[in-house]
Amino acid sequence: MNNYYKDILTGAVFLLGLFGFISGEFIISSTLFATAAIASNVNMNRKQDDDGHVACEQ
Repeated sequence: MNNYYKDILTGAVFLLGLFGFISGEFIISSTLFATAAIASNVNMNRKQDDDGHVACEQ
């Protein structure tokens, strides 16, 4: 899975968390926000390890 699909998946999880928060499902939305944050951080650290520095583009 390349970075484009990972970014789409992270964005989708974030939007689902936002929708869950608006609808009142606070536990589910908290879990989805945490999942999106961890996935984003892991992806950023992986990019940093590959290049030796943080970059938003490849």
